[in-house]
Amino acid sequence: MTGRPDDEHLLQEAERIAVAVGRMFPGLCEVVLHDLRRPDHAIRVIENNLSGRRVGDSATELGLRRIADPDYPGVIQNYSNRFPDGRPAKSTSIGIKNAEGRYVAALCLNLDVSTLSPLALTLANLVATDVTPQGEAALETLRDRTGRELRSAIDSFAAERSSTPRGLPRDQKRELVRQLHREGFFETRSSAQLIADQLGVSRATVYNYTK
Repeated sequence: MTGRPDDEHLLQEAERIAVAVGRMFPGLCEVVLHDLRRPDHAIRVIENNLSGRRVGDSATELGLRRIADPDYPGVIQNYSNRFPDGRPAKSTSIGIKNAEGRYVAALCLNLDVSTLSPLALTLANLVATDVTPQGEAALETLRDRTGRELRSAIDSFAAERSSTPRGLPRDQKRELVRQLHREGFFETRSSAQLIADQLGVSRATVYNYTK
């Protein structure tokens, strides 16, 4: 079903917006225009393809909800999302209604926040102060490390090399894993899998790096 001629005009205007916004943030923000009149082949435009989807792919669950319910919220702002390869994303979905009050399209923006982590950590290190009194050594223990501490250590290592964890070359990933092993992060049973997910490698590769 293609609907009214006015609906197609709305889609064409939204298409221009999607392309323009995407080209303003190359490689950083994926912009997808969904044609909700054709849910089985909804994706009409995809700029900065970060999710691996293609033009002609089907509508998302969010799109199907809008099709089913005209009263569904028009804007879902800044919600947490994730790309298929595990990278975190910050997303916004904007529904577009026709003159009859029916959703005919949705413009979705998916910001790859993993690329911003090195910059955020660099700035945090820049403004950080030393809270340890001079002459007082920090004591390391082999206690279990939380997931947050482990992610922070991985992100910091990558940020110091102006990279993301997945963007590190193999030798630096090996260096990072060995450093984490020395610092006791492998005391937690789930650490190896978390490290593997962050670096984009297998769990077996992580253990090989420790050797």
